[in-house]
Amino acid sequence: MDPVTVSITVGRPREEIFDYLADIANHTEFTDHFLEDFHLTREDTVGRGAGARFRVKAPLQRFSWMGVQLMEVDRPWRIVEVGRGGKFNRIRSMTTYTLEPGPEGTTRVQLSIETEPATITDRLMELLGSRSWIRRQHRRALRRLRSILEDGTHRGPRATIAGG
Repeated sequence: MDPVTVSITVGRPREEIFDYLADIANHTEFTDHFLEDFHLTREDTVGRGAGARFRVKAPLQRFSWMGVQLMEVDRPWRIVEVGRGGKFNRIRSMTTYTLEPGPEGTTRVQLSIETEPATITDRLMELLGSRSWIRRQHRRALRRLRSILEDGTHRGPRATIAGG
């Protein structure tokens, strides 16, 4: 699938936003409206190799489990998260957070998601509306991220370690 890109301006310094996003345990706070059963895959939740497993609450989704890990953590500009999901973990995904400084201490957060469906049926599911659903969910997630970082409101639950 071609990348789905959404962005928002947050009234916080880039380094502060980067530190928040580099800790994968924080991601459940702003994505719990469409991701559930969020569990960490290791004790160290910050930086390269930190990962999580969760279920995506997408419509018509029979195989909703997905696992991701932080692959590239380039302070303070970019975080790349790679993962697999769907039936037999055959659908690859890549999520990129890009942080650009804005005027007067603000930061533009851009989120880009790409998926690589493995079969014709996986591609068909994407064509039947998952692109617009993904865009809506991540737009809402970025609004929640902004309210968490600017006001401290709309915080969701913290993630737990798998098996713990």
